[in-house]
Amino acid sequence: MGRGFLPVVMKPLLMALLFISASLAGCTVSEDSTSGEVEAIFSFEPTKNIRSGEDVEFDGGASLPPGSSLTYKWDFDNDGDYDETGRTATWSYPDSGSYDVTLTVSDSITSDTQTRTINIIDADAEEPNADAGSDAPMSDCEGENVNSGSFYLAYICEMDRSLSSKNILATTTITLDGSDSEAGGTGEYISTWDWDLDLERDEDGDGDYTNDADLTGETVDWKEVKPGEYKIALTVTNGAGLSNTDETTVYVNYVGTWNDFSIAGNTSNSPVDIDFSFPVTQEQDSGNTIRWAKGELVYLKEDSDCTVIPNTNNCRAKLDLYGFNSTDEEAGNTSAIGLDQRQSGDCDSDTDCVIFSLSGSYHFSEGNWKDGEWTMTLRNEKVNDLDIESMTIRLTYK
Repeated sequence: MGRGFLPVVMKPLLMALLFISASLAGCTVSEDSTSGEVEAIFSFEPTKNIRSGEDVEFDGGASLPPGSSLTYKWDFDNDGDYDETGRTATWSYPDSGSYDVTLTVSDSITSDTQTRTINIIDADAEEPNADAGSDAPMSDCEGENVNSGSFYLAYICEMDRSLSSKNILATTTITLDGSDSEAGGTGEYISTWDWDLDLERDEDGDGDYTNDADLTGETVDWKEVKPGEYKIALTVTNGAGLSNTDETTVYVNYVGTWNDFSIAGNTSNSPVDIDFSFPVTQEQDSGNTIRWAKGELVYLKEDSDCTVIPNTNNCRAKLDLYGFNSTDEEAGNTSAIGLDQRQSGDCDSDTDCVIFSLSGSYHFSEGNWKDGEWTMTLRNEKVNDLDIESMTIRLTYK
């Protein structure tokens, strides 16, 4: 073949190879390649009460992107020079004080930094002792004695409610008292009392779920507390910068009673209902778990306005309670309780008593009817109007 043939065939081929090679430039793939935004994130342990001379373990493993080959550089004394390298590092401070720690991470193209302040206290300082306190009334809503303990217990008592409102919406105020906390050491003092009212959330992002300052002060009023069971914590910090935490539980029970009213009769072949709604909390993770929700019904055995039909029992009253969850699923009722079995509780010879119990571990569990807004329904399937002496709903968390 002559020399003139080569440019005709090979030149286009060489140009194509050059184009492909150029398009792949800078796109070499390896196991260490990174993807996503670079972000420096680090933690340290211990997180509080760090004493001078004590080793502190730092870890930048949460930095982003995960699984990539990042470089880590640590500045422990805020002097602009790197003191250590590597994903983890150990450092100690000879003197007490506040120090800014900076981590710089890089993927060789992009870098990012995070700076956090670490507080170092004197090696000989004494810790305070937090005491979140406790409180309970002498008696419950009916005047019965109440057992106290290392917890807070309160009752919301609405003992003569109007039928114009059949929703349970009441709240109460809990006074939290940390005055029995001790500062630690002669001449020491407590500088802050921080009350954390939700141990499921870490609002300040420091990794400690017990020290968020939802309320501050030696004695505080926690307002608008609904019926429930609440895990809370008090963290006290003394003048030396040392802190201590004490956890406790707050229980709020509810009793509401509607007195002396009537329910219409079933005159159109359809039962007559009166609905009472109430909130229920059954959260295993937070520990806010109800024990019982109970309906207690007391009504006259015979309708005072009833016209007796001979040889019948038409004036014998029968009322029942039904429970419905937040999606209107029926969880049970009292209709199977016979007339001769309705004498428990506060009944006398002229009244029937019906008690309908809903269990926290069963009815309100995630596997059954769940918690939320429930309804207790008073139902009359008799033709006559019937008189009710009292209807009581109890929400018991302790």
